[in-house]
Amino acid sequence: MTSTPTATDEGPPAHDSEVDSEVEVEASRAKKERIGRYVAMILLPFLMVGMMITGYLATMHAPTPHNMPIAVSGPAPQAEQFAQALAAENPSGVDIRVVATDADARQSVLDREVAGAVVLSDQAAGTATVLTATAAGASQVGTVTGLLAPQVLAQGLTLEAEDLAPLPASDSAGLTAMFMTTALMLAGYMPLSVMLSNSPELLRFRRFVPILAGWSALIAGLVWFVAGPILGALEGNTAAVLGISWLAVFAVGTVQLFLTRILGPMAVLAGMLFLMVLGVPASNMGMSVYTMPSFYATLHKFLPTPATGEALRSVLYFGGNGVGTHLTVLGIGAVLALAATLGVDALKRRRNPDAGTPQVSMPSLTAGPRPTSTKVRYATLAIFPLGMVAMMITFMLGAMYQPAPQDMPVTVVAANTEQAEQAVGGLDRNMPGLFDLRASDSVDEARAQVEDRTVVAAYVLPSADNPSATLITNQAAGVSQHQVVTQVFGQVAAGQQVPMSSETVASLDGGDTMGTVSLYVAMGWIMSGFMIIVVAANAAPMVMGLRKLLPVLAGWAVFMSVVVWLIAGPIVGAVDGHFLPLVGTGIVAIIATALFTTVFVRLMGLLAVLPVVAILMFLGVPASGGALSIYMEPALFRFLHDILPMPAAVESVRSILYFGGDTVGSHLLTFVIWGAVSLLCVVIIDRFRPVRTEPLELEPEREAAAV
Repeated sequence: MTSTPTATDEGPPAHDSEVDSEVEVEASRAKKERIGRYVAMILLPFLMVGMMITGYLATMHAPTPHNMPIAVSGPAPQAEQFAQALAAENPSGVDIRVVATDADARQSVLDREVAGAVVLSDQAAGTATVLTATAAGASQVGTVTGLLAPQVLAQGLTLEAEDLAPLPASDSAGLTAMFMTTALMLAGYMPLSVMLSNSPELLRFRRFVPILAGWSALIAGLVWFVAGPILGALEGNTAAVLGISWLAVFAVGTVQLFLTRILGPMAVLAGMLFLMVLGVPASNMGMSVYTMPSFYATLHKFLPTPATGEALRSVLYFGGNGVGTHLTVLGIGAVLALAATLGVDALKRRRNPDAGTPQVSMPSLTAGPRPTSTKVRYATLAIFPLGMVAMMITFMLGAMYQPAPQDMPVTVVAANTEQAEQAVGGLDRNMPGLFDLRASDSVDEARAQVEDRTVVAAYVLPSADNPSATLITNQAAGVSQHQVVTQVFGQVAAGQQVPMSSETVASLDGGDTMGTVSLYVAMGWIMSGFMIIVVAANAAPMVMGLRKLLPVLAGWAVFMSVVVWLIAGPIVGAVDGHFLPLVGTGIVAIIATALFTTVFVRLMGLLAVLPVVAILMFLGVPASGGALSIYMEPALFRFLHDILPMPAAVESVRSILYFGGDTVGSHLLTFVIWGAVSLLCVVIIDRFRPVRTEPLELEPEREAAAV
């Protein structure tokens, strides 16, 4: 008998093997994609937070003069002697330039070729005039004076000071140019990563350049309108400000286009690195670039952030002096970026003539499916960066551009309550609205109030036992408010013709001379919380169900809280110890912030960034008191200080570093309330709206239509 071959004898048919092979390949591909999504979920927020916090803490936690250019003029032998003595006292801190005449010294300051100058009179007069320009940087003035004053006094000279370019009353802090610059940089680089993921057809060169030109005009008008007509921080120079703003956004957009061509979605990290992490410290806007490592003085010459800031500063405060150099930097950058993009496009076409538009990786910016209308999709695409820029310039600049004490709490101490109340009445009449003055007859009680931050300072009147006045302050509770009360009550004592001594109940550490470490550590926590959710919702939606999300958040919070401590402590040296309290508080802050972000991501998708960043950062930073005292801002921020997560984070860090953790418990309660309420909202939302745990797929016909 002949036997008929069976499946058992010969194995499965060939086509079954091919099917199995295809299934295995598809399973392998899906596994790799899943792993890649998990990696992206962790890597992107880790890099963003790590870069930002490391860059800011490393450069701004304890600024020290580095090769700060100082001009010296006066009689030749005297000027040379002064220059040599100053250089010997600060060998790495100053770059001395002896100039021929007083006029040369003044012009050097106005041209911003030097940070300051000292003009020596002849020996008979015995005076030295320190020349500065507050409009070139308010913090720089203090640094220059701190360098020159000791040397002037050491040589027995009388110190005089002259401000060659004071700030206008409409911009008393000199922060308008800085916040405008930040908004313009944000508008230049932010849209491209979203366009690449959602609407890559807009990035075709011939289509993108006119879009960018129109976008630049829109942003320039928006930033000018908010800073000028709405807030009143700008006076005149409308055409120049609009032109600089347009060029800045256009130049940054062209560079970011080139980076997107060569780096794809990772271009957002490059943009953040060069524009924010390196660009903001190198801009010379908030702090003098000469108080940072010399590397930043080099970056100041060619990065777009410094070029934009200095161009605006030149127009706003110096009559346009020097603006051409900075505009040239922006113009050359734009031309080179456009040429490089054309070159890359030509090379790609040569290698692959049939290459089409990149695939859409983020079909929708909302929590729903991709809009069927192209106009709706493009409008949604524009709302995201436009809203970010509008909120940033409005909230941040609106809170800080005209700092002045308003009802700042200060205790006045006298021998008895009646005398203290009389003093309070007199001071209130002379300084209406500036301080919330409280009478006391106990120095110890007043000192305790300063220690627990109930009041900013205590002014102790002279008595029979102590003929001088005493000002008790708390430097660690806030540098800006410490400086204000020291200056104002120094003038009060001078008016009363009594000497005044100072006492601080808590001084800043050597690694935190500006008092901003608490702000940057808190920013690390808050950014870690909202970034993980924003990235995960798009890159790894499979973890967005609560059962998976909660353990992921717990692990992420522990990891990033330790990372932030490592950056602030061993890496940068801004924090010494305090590992357990800082890491523990950071874990709670990160989880609470992440849960809050989840609520809006459930409802709005990527557009959740708008309300989340507005509440956590744009309102949270001014309300935190970490950069500027809340008693020097509009009253709204005093209310927000008691309820928002960012102030709770800043005050927690401040309490841990300087006050033995005395108020951490109340701030942890703030985080717990935010986290618990947010979790409850997420649970309720999930009962009525299914959680998207798979990536959105673009329908083939829509994808073809988009291309």
